[in-house]
Amino acid sequence: MEKPVILVTNDDGIHAPGIDLLAKIMRDYGRVVVVAPQEPMSGMSHAVTVKVPLRLRLVSKETDFERYSCNGTPVDAVKLGQRVVLRRRPDLVVSGINHGTNSAINILYSGTMAAVLEASIEGIPAIGFSLSDYSFNADLSACETYVRIITESVLKHGLPGFTSLNVNIPAVAASEIKGIKICKQGKGAWVEEFDERKDPRDRDYYWLTGAFKSSENGHDTDEWALAHNYVSVVPVHFDLTAHHAISELKKWNLHAE
Repeated sequence: MEKPVILVTNDDGIHAPGIDLLAKIMRDYGRVVVVAPQEPMSGMSHAVTVKVPLRLRLVSKETDFERYSCNGTPVDAVKLGQRVVLRRRPDLVVSGINHGTNSAINILYSGTMAAVLEASIEGIPAIGFSLSDYSFNADLSACETYVRIITESVLKHGLPGFTSLNVNIPAVAASEIKGIKICKQGKGAWVEEFDERKDPRDRDYYWLTGAFKSSENGHDTDEWALAHNYVSVVPVHFDLTAHHAISELKKWNLHAE
C-alpha cells in the first residue's frame, strides 16, 4: 500500500525541538513533509500573510522526508504545504509539539491549533500536540508514547468530518502520567496587564503580561485532566456558532421599522 502523506508544522518555528521530535515520530507512519515558520509565531492564531510575498526555503531532503521553512504563519505553512509543496491533500496534518499548553481558551490564540483547524476546514484529519512547558529546552520525553497512540488511532479510525484533535500533555515525568482523557474544552480567561516602560527617547511602550485563570473545574475538562496528570484530548471544529442561543434570539422582534 502507498504510504500516508503526513504534513508536519508548528508555531514555534522550524528550529524548535518539539517539531524535530514530532517529525521523527511521523517518519514511522508515512512520507513526511515539514513546512514550518522560519521563526517563532506563537500567538498568531489564524493569521495569514497578505501584505508581503510568501517564500519557501528547502532545509533538507531525503527519501520520504523533506523539510521546508517559510516566512509566513502556521496557517500559511499548511496552505503552502498542501498547494505548493505537495500539490495534493495530505492524509494527515500534525502540528507541534508545542512548547506550552493550548488547553481551554488558549486554543483561540494558538498558532499550533490554527494550523490544525486550517486543515480541518479542508476536511483533512489533523492533530495538535502541546506540552504544558513553555521552555525551549522542555523535557519532551514523556510525549512520544502519547503522540504514537493518538496518531495510530487517527490513522486507523479517521476522524469525524471537519473535526480535529487538541492534545495537551502534562509537564511531568512519563511515570507520573495516569493515562488519556477525552475531554471538553475548559473555561477560563487571561488576567492581563501591560508593563509600561519608557524607551531612551522617553516614549511609552508596553509589554503584555498576565496569567491564565481557570473558571471551571469539572472532571470532564482539559484543565482538570492536565492538573491531575492526564493527557487531554479535545475534539474541536471551526464552527463558532452558539447553537444554544439561536432559539433565544429567534424570540427577539428583529424587524426593521
